[in-house]
Amino acid sequence: MDRKRNVVLVAVAVAATLGIAALAGCQRGPSASEQLATSLAAADEVFNGRQYEEAGTLFETISADAEAAGVTSAYVEACAMRARSLLATGNKEDGRAWLEKAAASVDETDPAGWSRYLGVRGRFEWQDDDNETATLTFVEMFDYCDEHDLYERGVDAAHMVAITGTPEEKTEWAVKGIEMAEAGGLTEWLGPLWNNLGWDHMDAERYDEALEALRNAREYHNAGDDEYAKMIADYSVAYAMRRTGDGAGAKSRMDNVFRWANRLYANGNEDAVEWMGYSRWELGEIAIENGEGEVALRLFKKGLSELEQAGIAEWDTADWEAKKARIEELTD
Repeated sequence: MDRKRNVVLVAVAVAATLGIAALAGCQRGPSASEQLATSLAAADEVFNGRQYEEAGTLFETISADAEAAGVTSAYVEACAMRARSLLATGNKEDGRAWLEKAAASVDETDPAGWSRYLGVRGRFEWQDDDNETATLTFVEMFDYCDEHDLYERGVDAAHMVAITGTPEEKTEWAVKGIEMAEAGGLTEWLGPLWNNLGWDHMDAERYDEALEALRNAREYHNAGDDEYAKMIADYSVAYAMRRTGDGAGAKSRMDNVFRWANRLYANGNEDAVEWMGYSRWELGEIAIENGEGEVALRLFKKGLSELEQAGIAEWDTADWEAKKARIEELTD
């Protein structure tokens, strides 16, 4: 992964060294647009690799190059993504200034710029805890992308409605996202989209439907190379199996998830400690169902310690408190 990332960064750095002068030299010609499109794609890859600070620097450079070359569409996209990279690192207000730059230049007749702008604007609305407005923005984005055959961005819009919408909207838009991903041949999206649909069913206590959807998600994740994503997909299936009454099957699969998480953690994936904790906790719930209270209590205590290490007390306070109360209940 590091080698791949370095290749991307070198490619973008080379593009950046051409700089404003080279782009300005060709003014609005195709070569400037093509160069900027290549740079945007490379910066997107860095962003998608969660290297948000590095990506933000690249987008800022691209925005300057695009402004100098007079390529408005690329300028809007770069400003919007500079805003999103700042949002991703917790610098919302700095990011808002960049979003305003994009808003000042964006034009609805520009599919690339307008769709990108809507996607980032909706995320700011979401992070402002205005889910209703964010949902309207993402619905607008989906309809626009559908009209302009922008399948990947349309899938992203549907995916976001499935996060920001009402419980009824979440299920509806998870299905719409799956349908658009299938229409566009975007198989890399189908794992996350089926996963979202599965958890929407889970929240609504439709456990059989949840298990079916999560099995579909696991199938698509297993076709890829991301071991971490595969492990989480297996966890989700085991979680759903217990809720459909298959305790023995859930235990067998969750035992495997627990060993998998430990192996990833031992190999340097620090995020895997979260799934060590969650899988251990689920094994505790299975122990309770089997009448093994003392075993469950040991599993719960160790699992909560791992989840604390993962930071659950900060990013899911309600679940953290509920788990502590569960342990106190068993201790009493």
